[in-house]
Amino acid sequence: MHIISTKAMLTKAQREGYAVPAFNIHNLETLQVVVETSAELRSPLIVAGTPGTFSYAGIGNIVAIAGDLAKTHNQPLAIHLDHHETFDDIAQKVQAGVRSAMIDGSHLPFADNVALVKRVTDYCHRYDVSVEAELGRLGGQEDDLVVDSKDTLYTHPQQAREFVALTGIDSLAVAIGTAHGLYTATPKLDFERLEEIRSHVDVPLVLHGASGLSTADIRRAIGLGICKVNVATELKIAFSDALKSYLAEHPEASDPRHYMIPAKAAMKEVVRKVIHDCGCEGKL
Repeated sequence: MHIISTKAMLTKAQREGYAVPAFNIHNLETLQVVVETSAELRSPLIVAGTPGTFSYAGIGNIVAIAGDLAKTHNQPLAIHLDHHETFDDIAQKVQAGVRSAMIDGSHLPFADNVALVKRVTDYCHRYDVSVEAELGRLGGQEDDLVVDSKDTLYTHPQQAREFVALTGIDSLAVAIGTAHGLYTATPKLDFERLEEIRSHVDVPLVLHGASGLSTADIRRAIGLGICKVNVATELKIAFSDALKSYLAEHPEASDPRHYMIPAKAAMKEVVRKVIHDCGCEGKL
């Protein structure tokens, strides 16, 4: 079985002091690159998709292609539902073969967030599916999810402990100053808050909005308890910039098997760097 949950891999990361990268995939080429590169480096892997990605590519297609790539490269991986907001959507995708889900009720009042997350967690655990939830909100944009900066809220450490206890989740995404998309200024992460959250919460912690963070910040966050690092925007930019550059230099190009080569090579370098920053090479 090559499609797995994130529970065992994140528990191992927590125990050994590294993080597992979660790469948001947007097309076939991205999926190929993250699986092939992770297999080369013997890194644990999470491939993530927002509701928009699953709608675009089709849940059955993603599960089938990811499963085949995982088998071909002998690379177990988790297919992760990133920022999904409804019970029915998650349940349908679990039945399609997904084994890791993030239920995002961070836009709801605390009690409503708890109720939604617990309902999803109870359901998912019946099928050995791991569950991530978020407390606090990140600003910025990721696919169809847009959060205005004024609505950004940091995770409260003591509330985080209560949230985990009430819901039974397997991992917690924290808001400590990161944002989705590209940063318009140098991000200032609240490491003291992260350290306090870690002291109150036993489950693995997740850092969203890692695209554009420095290696030093990522590694410091890992040292303070982050076990999963989400990356999306860096992959999209590397892919599109390389593709546009190639087509500008070769306007006659018409074969995607050729013009996708530099785009995939650019993404491969991003994946290599993220795995290096996370300290997970050879940890499979």
